Order: sequence, then C-alpha cells, then structure tokens
Amino acid sequence: MNRSKTLVIALGGNAITRDSEEGFIEQQFANTRRALKSVATLAAEGFNIALTHGNGPQVGNYLIRIEESRHLVPPLPLNIIVADLQGGMGYMLQQTLQNQLWSRRIQRQVITVVTQVLVDKNDPSMTNPTKFVGPAFPEDAVPKLQKERGWQMKEDVGRGWRRVVPSPHPLAIIERDIIRELVHSGIIAIACGGGGIPVIETENGQHEGVEGVIDKDLASAVLAGAIEADALYILTAVERVALNYATPEQVELSSMTLADARKWLADGQFPPGSMGPKIEAAIQFIEQGGRECVITSTEKLLEAIQGKTGTRITA
Repeated sequence: MNRSKTLVIALGGNAITRDSEEGFIEQQFANTRRALKSVATLAAEGFNIALTHGNGPQVGNYLIRIEESRHLVPPLPLNIIVADLQGGMGYMLQQTLQNQLWSRRIQRQVITVVTQVLVDKNDPSMTNPTKFVGPAFPEDAVPKLQKERGWQMKEDVGRGWRRVVPSPHPLAIIERDIIRELVHSGIIAIACGGGGIPVIETENGQHEGVEGVIDKDLASAVLAGAIEADALYILTAVERVALNYATPEQVELSSMTLADARKWLADGQFPPGSMGPKIEAAIQFIEQGGRECVITSTEKLLEAIQGKTGTRITA
C-alpha cells in the first residue's frame, strides 16, 4: 500500500439527500453507493483516506421530527442531534464503503469516529447567530417561539421565519490523534460528520457541548492539517470554481494561487452561503502547510485526482 499519499475527502450532505427527493433511507443508501464509488477506487489504489460529510438536509429533517413530536418526548439540543447524525450517516457511509471494498476483494477496514470539534465560547457567532436551521414559521408565531424556547429567529427570505444558531469557527479536532493513527495505519476513518460536534473548553479543562453547527469544509481543513494530509478534496455540485458565477461573464478556473484565492474571496466572488466557506477552507489548509486543495464535483473526483478537472488551489 502506498502510504505516502493521505487525502481528506469532504462529501456534501446533498450528495446523500438530494433536493429533488423525499429523503427516504432507501434513496439515501442509493445516493451513498453512487457517491462512494470513486472513494472505493482510491482506497483500492492504496490512498490513506479520511472521509468527512455534511448533514444540512438531515439536520433539517431531524428538527422537523422534533417539532412534530415535542408534545410526546423531550426535544434534543443541536449538539446531540449532530452526534446522532454522525452515527446514523456514518453507519450508511461505513457499511456502503466496506461492501464496495469487499466486492473488490480489498481488505481494508472502515470506521466511524464520533468527532468533537473545539470552538471558542467567545466566538462572535455565539452572540450574533446567522445560521438558519429547522423549519420555517409564520411571522405571527415568532414572539411566542422566542419567549418559550429562547430561540433567536430571523426571516429567511422566500421561506418564512426560522431559527438561527451560532456557526463558530473550528479550532481543533478533539479526536485528532486517534484519527491520525487510524488513517496512517491504512484504516479509512469517517470523521467530522456535519462539521463535528461543537464543544467548548470549561474552566477546569473539560469539554462541554454547545448549541450550534460547524461548517463542514472548515472543519475538514482543520482535520486535514491535524492528520498531516497531503491534499484536501472538497466535493460539491460543480466541476470547477468559477468567477462571476451564473452570469454571462462566468469564467471557470482550473487553478488558483493562495494570493488569488484571498483576493477573489475579499472581492466577493465567492458568497458566504455557497463557495465562500470552501475557498476559506482551502486557504486555511494551504496556510497550515497543506500541498493542495481541490474543489470539484462528486462525480469528477477520480478525474480531479488525475489532474484532468477540478479547481486546484496551491501556495
């Protein structure tokens, strides 16, 4: 096995639950099988791999279930929801990838690590949350929800009023040492699901979960640095990053330097709700010593590995 190439591959939650589908488990398994074919090929070729994944659609569905059943059972905080989804989605990814490897007679193990991610209790987003989660409510229901549940709510234009929660910047992966050991021993580790469970460090040095969600791509960059990965691959819906996206002046990029990435991000080319965090993750990974970050679509992962497509960000 070639142990000289270690990859962190960040898979979007929309690759598992698609916008056009109801989200039944059978659909999620089918989508997972399609999404992991390329990962299985890379595993068969001997790459060391840590696989991360988003959970946006899944968190939304989970919160709807909580709203519909809160008169029957106690509601759960977001940190527990993220932990639950790490287990459930990790099970789907782990079983699917293990089956694909076994079908190729590849003897490699796959494990899911329930991952905690350290955040700063004084992160600005803690007092000014902006991340929308859960279902939408009519405006006349907002005062009661804010009073009874202590929620902060804002208008999600076109959808209604929704709860907003902190999205603090990830600082460190609590389980980084064991993940590094697993990956460099050839075991494929599924980690940082949904960006990881946000935790703060208390005054006595212990960890405590907090309400909030962490950006999956930023957490993946922190993980990639912590396990000394050679490359970070961020999979999304587009094959390449583009300037002037969705305009007549759109230009797709096959590569960009760190300086380019910083400039175009500052110029507003990459919006906060879509490509922005991915470019931020690329910048962070390269700044902390990573060789390259590649952004491409899930379907084009193998071609991107071969240098045929994707947007490659380097120092």
